[in-house]
This record gives sequence, structure tokens and C-alpha cells, in this order.
Amino acid sequence: MSPKSSNFAGEMKIGVFDSGYGGLTILEKIRQRLPEYDYLYLGDNARAPYGTRSFEVIYEYTLQAVEWLQAQGCRLIILACNTASAKALRTIQQHDIDPNKVRVLGVIRPTVEYVIANGAKHIGIMATPGTVSSNSYVMELEKVESSALVISQVACPMWVPLIEAGEHNSDGADYFVKKYISELVQKDDQLDTIILGCTHYPLLLPKISAEVAQRLSDCKVVCQGDIVAASLKDYLGRHPEIASDLSHGGTCQYITTESAAKFRDSASIFLSEPITASHIEF
Repeated sequence: MSPKSSNFAGEMKIGVFDSGYGGLTILEKIRQRLPEYDYLYLGDNARAPYGTRSFEVIYEYTLQAVEWLQAQGCRLIILACNTASAKALRTIQQHDIDPNKVRVLGVIRPTVEYVIANGAKHIGIMATPGTVSSNSYVMELEKVESSALVISQVACPMWVPLIEAGEHNSDGADYFVKKYISELVQKDDQLDTIILGCTHYPLLLPKISAEVAQRLSDCKVVCQGDIVAASLKDYLGRHPEIASDLSHGGTCQYITTESAAKFRDSASIFLSEPITASHIEF
């Protein structure tokens, strides 16, 4: 499908894509670190969640989003979705884009580089079923660090629905936090680092951190927002030709494939400021 034209084109922006709302946690940290740029956020909420979909479907949906964002003037696109980063990023980078016109980056590689740089050896991955089944974190960890690592993974299919329903502070959330962390600790009770491999999961961080502290000593729980933001700042520093193309208006637009009103209301769970949103269809 070719991208639809719209009235969002103009200045060269940083595009941020997620299958739903979780990428807002990444966007907020990026804007705190790099407030001068113009941003365009696209949430494919009408077709979320991606976590249980096939490789082919995730690739198709992610490519549509990348093409649309490029058509709106995005010079740089961040896949702020672990599932899309795991199942679509590499193919899109290798086959579908001209890097002289647009760059597409993911969230897995900078997260992996961060935990390895901080000495992680026994690493747990908590993510969606799609990200876990792709083994993307395992493969990236083994690429970055060739010495022996102990890597364990647990899929957490109930965390995203709980968060998007606004139930992340409920007793039901307590149950599923305990359940999935228990499964992970059963696989490795010497964990020194747990990666929250879904951008929704920071909303559960207080519960996750408390549960981990009861079960493991000196185990770090790693969220991705600050890591991705720092990595993007470093990337732009190393690629001044891209940074110079980007507009510096300090603006941010929010687009959804679902109801704009619903997106606006649900985004309040993830963001500290009210927003307005616009609707598009693929």
C-alpha cells in the first residue's frame, strides 16, 4: 500500500511509531532529552496489540507506518515498539528504505548495549509473546557480548491489556506481576538484570521493582525510555548530516488509527500533559 498524503507534511521531523500507547513512554523521554526537535507520533491503535501477531502481519503493518511517516516528512523514524523492532526492523532497513532519505531505528539494540556496558551477566527478558518468540534480545545480546551470558525469557501477555485498561494499579496487576516474575526467577535465581522489553511496562515499574526486590538481591530492572533517548542523542551527534536536516520547532503531533478522542483519553495514562490527536486510516 502506498502512503496516503495528508496535511502533516512540511518540516523534517522525528517520527515515533508504536502499535499502541506504550511508545509514548519512549517519546516523553526523548522529548525531555531533545526538546528542540519536531516530532510526529503514530499509534496503530486500531490494529493493536502486535505482540501475538505473525511476523508477516507485523512486518506489513510496520512498513505501512514507516512509509506513512516518511511521506509526512520524517527524516528519522524510531520504532518505539519492541515487537516491531524484533520482527520488522531489520527487513525494513535492508530492503524497504533508502537510508539517504530516511533512517529507521529500533529500541532493542540500544537497550542491549546499555545492559552489557553495565556488566550484566545473568539477564532476564520480560516482553510480549511476539518479542520473546522472535529471540531478538537473545540474538542481539550474543552479538554484542560473545562471552558467556545466562539469558532467560518470559512472555507477559496480560501486562499490556491491564495497562491499557488502566488497571496497572489494581490487585489483578499484582497477581500477574507476581506470576511472571516467579516464572522468570524459576528459570534463573541469579539474575542481575531484568529488561522490561515492552514500552508499556514502565507503568508497572513500582510493582515490578518491589516484587523483584523481595526475590533477588542487587538485581537491576531496566526500562527503555532514558536509554533510547540517550542513544538517539548520541546518534544525532554522530550523524550531523541527519541532525541538520531536522526542524527545530519543539512541536509534537499525535496521530492514531483508532478514535482520536479515545487516544487522547487513554494517552493520559502514559503522559504527564494533555494532548490532542488526529485520526488516519490505513
